[in-house]
Amino acid sequence: MVTTNNLLEEAINMRNKAYVPYSEFPVGAALLTKSGKIYTGCNIENASYPVSCCAERVVIFKAISEGEIDFVEMAVAADTTRPVPPCGSCRQVMSEFFSRTMHIHLTNLNKDTKTVSIEDLLPFSFQPNDLP
Repeated sequence: MVTTNNLLEEAINMRNKAYVPYSEFPVGAALLTKSGKIYTGCNIENASYPVSCCAERVVIFKAISEGEIDFVEMAVAADTTRPVPPCGSCRQVMSEFFSRTMHIHLTNLNKDTKTVSIEDLLPFSFQPNDLP
């Protein structure tokens, strides 16, 4: 049985695989699927900053590319003063694939943790049913 602590540890450990030569700000993420599998990801930078990809999107896209679409909970970790908040782009991607109440555990290296949902992070988000 995967626990929240397992996910938090996976996210913290994934920071070591981040490719961050420009910002030197490694972020790790871990995503638990309904099938019980944990996917992990880290941020990957590029000299052209806009084409970089955050850890949250890497792990979501990785799971989806493997055929997983039912998610249970996620953890994100970085070396921040407070539990690391996801950027706006990641919040929008999360809102597309996560239930409105799914737990997203945000942490730092001191293991200060804040658990939120998409509804907390991005209320009134743009959704697929908003398209004609």
